[in-house]
Parts: sequence; C-alpha cells; structure tokens
Amino acid sequence: MPITTYGDISQRTAAYAAAEMLSHAEPILILSKFGQSKPLPKNKADTVKFRRPVPFTNITSVLSEGVTPSAQQMVYEDVTVQIKQWGAWTEITDVIADLAEDPVLADASMLCGEQAAETIEYATWGAIRAGTNVFFANGSQRSAVNSVYGLAKQRAVTRSLKGNRAKKITSMVGASPNYSTEPVAAAFIAFAHTDLEADIRDIPGFTPTEKYGTMAALPYEIGKVEDVRYCLSPVLDSFASAGGTASTNGTISTDGTSSDVYPIVIIGKESYGLIPLKGAGAITPMVLNPSTPRGGDPLGQRGSVAWKAYYVAKILNEGWQARIETAASAL
Repeated sequence: MPITTYGDISQRTAAYAAAEMLSHAEPILILSKFGQSKPLPKNKADTVKFRRPVPFTNITSVLSEGVTPSAQQMVYEDVTVQIKQWGAWTEITDVIADLAEDPVLADASMLCGEQAAETIEYATWGAIRAGTNVFFANGSQRSAVNSVYGLAKQRAVTRSLKGNRAKKITSMVGASPNYSTEPVAAAFIAFAHTDLEADIRDIPGFTPTEKYGTMAALPYEIGKVEDVRYCLSPVLDSFASAGGTASTNGTISTDGTSSDVYPIVIIGKESYGLIPLKGAGAITPMVLNPSTPRGGDPLGQRGSVAWKAYYVAKILNEGWQARIETAASAL
C-alpha cells in the first residue's frame, strides 16, 4: 500500500485543513452546473427515476359543431439510472506530522478535492459525450475527421436542437450546498476542450466575454457565437489520433499521423441529469489526523485524507443535445 512517508517530501511548514477539499473542488465543476440535478436521499435504494410527460401532438382537425372531441391521454416516459460510488484516499504517517515542514494534510486535502471534482466532471463528460445525435466537422464518421470547427456546423447543430424543441439554458446550479439556481442569459451551452479555443475564437461573429457588458460570464466561458456560449476545460478530453490525416489541414495529432478528434457537446435545458447522493456535489471529505490512537493503530502512527462520492450522470433527451466531432488547429 503506498504511504506518504517522511522521505517523500521536502521541508517547509506543518499543518492540515480538511475544509479546503470542497473549496478546491467547486471551481473545477462545470458540467454539473447545467444538468438536471436530482439528489438521492440516503437509504432510498440505489436507483433514480427521471419521469417526463410526452408532449401532445399538434391538432390537425377542426372541431365539429356540437361534438366534443376525445380527451387526450397523459403519457409519461421513464429514464432510470443506477447511482455509482467513487472515492480515493492517501495515508500519512505521524513522522510527517511531527517533523515535516510541508503542510501535508492541507496539501492532501487540496489535491483530494481537485481529484474528486475532476472525477465527477470526467464521469459526467463520459456520459454526455456518448450521445447519439452526432455531427462531424467533415466526413460521416470519426475516422475521417481532420477539419476544424466553424460557423456552418454550429448552425447545423442549433437548427437540429430547435427542430427537436430544445429549450435554451436560463439557469445554472449555484455554488451553495442547497442546490439553489442562478439565472443566466438564455443560450445553448457548448462544452469542449481548451485546445479548441483558437478555432472557436476564429469563428465569424465570435464575441469574447470581456465584451459582454452587463451579461455575466459563465464558469470557464470564453465567449459566444450567435446563441451558443462556449465553456472550455482541459478535463473535457479528446479521442487521441482517432481521425483522418492530420497533415492535410495542419491539425493536432498525438501519434503524428492521424488527427485527434475533439467532441464539442452543445446542450439545451434538461438534456441530461445528474444524481448525487445528497449534499454539495455529493463529495464527502474525510480526514484523520496522525498521532490519534484508534482501532488497528494503537500508537496513532497513521492518518489519512480521503473522499467518497455517490454519483452518476445520464442523457435524458438525445434530441436536446448534440455532439460535434472536430479536429483542432496545430498552432
């Protein structure tokens, strides 16, 4: 079992702060702010059911005089999701607490908070980028993609979303532990990797956040094009060397031959759901200070910093979000 021992670190100051874990987790969470959040209370099984009414169809026949039409029947669709558990920990000896000058427990709390947040974010990204509503920057499959993203492709996606009755995002989950929401300017939200920033900024009509005026920027937002706002994060990774020949258009390639393929996911309101097990982001920090005797450690030689989370993300409506697969310019 890997244990952080005295010889693993250099000398500075000694202290720890478990409360820092969640404060370091919060800024990393982007995707969790825009999904339909449905916290699962403790002791209520391990599944959550999202239930939505099926929209009524348009009426195509006029009423007949004096004749009451048949009543419409309410129909519901269920999306059932099973929650999953995540977690990790690091062990620290009493020698570190007594002799090391590094703030080991504080640093471990910070790193665990960041790890927990990135784990949750990556799990969400894996779920929403697996949708079936897919567009390609060029060609008709991932293996052909070697062109960069542009305005025409964005417009094709927004036309699809609007045709499927997708609503624009008008709120996001706030930073408080009570799952309060904060209003945002109505738009579709796009999530992508930071490698695509240059290509997105080159799209005609791009407006950077610093020119928004009174409209507040979203977390990690770089700007907007028409009715799509772009939020970029290095956590939202690509499919390495999965595309077409990189040298054709000068695109990024991990293996030097085939283009890396970057998903851009554009969402409408309530296109995907998030299920944490209560609490702020469903992340539970746990810190044990060394030098405290406890079961299995009568001399108090070991302490630990850990986190645990119950969480899962699920696409609720494929037509209300879309994935564009594109290459990125090699600058």
